[in-house]
Amino acid sequence: MNNPFVTSGYIAPEYFCDREKETEELLRWLLNENNVAIISTRRMGKTGLIQHCFQLAEVKDHYYTFLIDIYATKTLREFVFQLGKAILTALKPKGRKTWELFINSLTSLKAGFTFDMSGMPQWNIELGDVKSPETTLDEIFHYFSLSDKPCIVAIDEFQQVAQYPEKNTEALLRTYIQHCPNARFVFAGSQRHLMGEMFVSPPRPFYQSVSILHLAAIDRQKYIEFARHHFRMAQKDIDEEVVASLYDRFEGITWYLQKILNILFAVTPPGEVCNKEMIEQAIHFILDSYSFTYSELLYQLPEKQKELLIAICKEGKATALTSGKFIHKYSLPSSSSVQSALKGLLEKDFVTKEGAFYMVYDRFFSLWLRRM
Repeated sequence: MNNPFVTSGYIAPEYFCDREKETEELLRWLLNENNVAIISTRRMGKTGLIQHCFQLAEVKDHYYTFLIDIYATKTLREFVFQLGKAILTALKPKGRKTWELFINSLTSLKAGFTFDMSGMPQWNIELGDVKSPETTLDEIFHYFSLSDKPCIVAIDEFQQVAQYPEKNTEALLRTYIQHCPNARFVFAGSQRHLMGEMFVSPPRPFYQSVSILHLAAIDRQKYIEFARHHFRMAQKDIDEEVVASLYDRFEGITWYLQKILNILFAVTPPGEVCNKEMIEQAIHFILDSYSFTYSELLYQLPEKQKELLIAICKEGKATALTSGKFIHKYSLPSSSSVQSALKGLLEKDFVTKEGAFYMVYDRFFSLWLRRM
């Protein structure tokens, strides 16, 4: 590894910081036939934790594991399409007998599978080929029941299913999962209020059907030790106060720490020490790299949403957005206009709600807005 501070995906245990307690808890639930919901803010490391557990011998040697990200899906059809594609991708390295069982189970899509020169199957299926999503979903769960090994299926950003136009999606999935003893499910989600409603609200289909794992920030001291260890392994060093300062500034959210430390590691020569003066240079470098994207995002926002976004950004953690005090402070229109703009910002993930507070979801975007 040229750079030990991984910003995308999962590489190996040595580049994965701590999470020993969470790993043990997740394994205990899954290996004892429990379904699990992992809930945290985005970029806290849910997917990394799942991938870390999938690489452990007690899982890898005894289960087929599948990870599907449904953040971009908007319908049951798209969900089924992504699920089928993820399963085939994971099964292909396991051998012909393994993936052939899956392909033969998907009779509604069988005509869409092709094979390359080496005989490996290809997912040459278009979204429109999924004519009957419920039929294909039934076939996928039929495959789970026939699989020669038990399966663990992790669905990232699971709260999306609550937004599908097919209002029975939660009930449909709950029914299939309930009658599928050969598969365990991990439901990961970052919109905590939606995930909470799905799993702890009595009227909802998934009520009391899972064990819940709340993922908080990695312990501050353990992350400091992790960062300093990797600098030292490369004959570099980093002041403890640098890591501590970053941890506090970004509230321990893993992805932001990794992103900045990735840059700091890259610009610190062997034999040198990374100090606090280098932090702002690294952050400015990152913000500059995102500047065009952020400009486009801001340009596309309706004016009232843009005004409210900037007001929330200036406030840092904003509350009582429709109060006369907040509206007057930032020269906003009426409270009804603020409510409408807030709804749009929440739906587009520009803004997130933590308890009673609203804040700009992307911390780098927030910093970029402040320097405008």
